[in-house]
Amino acid sequence: MLEQLPLYQQLILTLAAMVLFTSFALLAQSRVIPMIRIFAWQGLIVAATTALVAYDSGKYDLYFSAILALLLKAMFVPWLLQRLVIRLGIDHDEHGAEHPVTVLMAGAALVIFCYYVAQPIEQFSSSITRNTIAISMSVVLLGVLMLVSRSKAVAEVVGFMSLENGLFFAAVAATHGMPMVVELGVAFDVLIAAVIFGVFFFHIRDSIQSLDVDQLNHLSEREE
Repeated sequence: MLEQLPLYQQLILTLAAMVLFTSFALLAQSRVIPMIRIFAWQGLIVAATTALVAYDSGKYDLYFSAILALLLKAMFVPWLLQRLVIRLGIDHDEHGAEHPVTVLMAGAALVIFCYYVAQPIEQFSSSITRNTIAISMSVVLLGVLMLVSRSKAVAEVVGFMSLENGLFFAAVAATHGMPMVVELGVAFDVLIAAVIFGVFFFHIRDSIQSLDVDQLNHLSEREE
């Protein structure tokens, strides 16, 4: 039972549930600006989880990771995406899935699948580890689902970044963090990816006058 766990574990599970909730909110959202803001909240929760793990474990290098997560995932990347969306004039476009109910049902099925896969872990570790791993896997797979169910480039980028949040959350909550060199490398990769995606948006818009990636398939078919 949740109330029988130590306060620290209760907080970790609560934050994990909030991360999972934001992933479903991203799947359900069809407007790009609210989608980016939900992603920012997800980044904020991941940063808060990292700071909580740092406080409980005494690993002070994780405070640096929490600051990086806050600056990149909750502030810089959402700010950059929102600025690009406004400059491209697509802030009022629809970015949702074609069949949102089916996508949400598939997302629920993925969560059940992740808990089934993580079930044997309970024999070797604590219940909270099994739950955090299952939720982290769910966030990753929900990010993949968002990638394959959306046709607009911005929504796919948000799905990719959410997928990365799931991996980062697993590393922090289940294993108490990665080596600092690895975390710096991941942070640098996220920063570079955000900048490259911004350039990518403008090139697509200039080439096909749209950020609908399905138009790229039609373009290649016409060239053939």
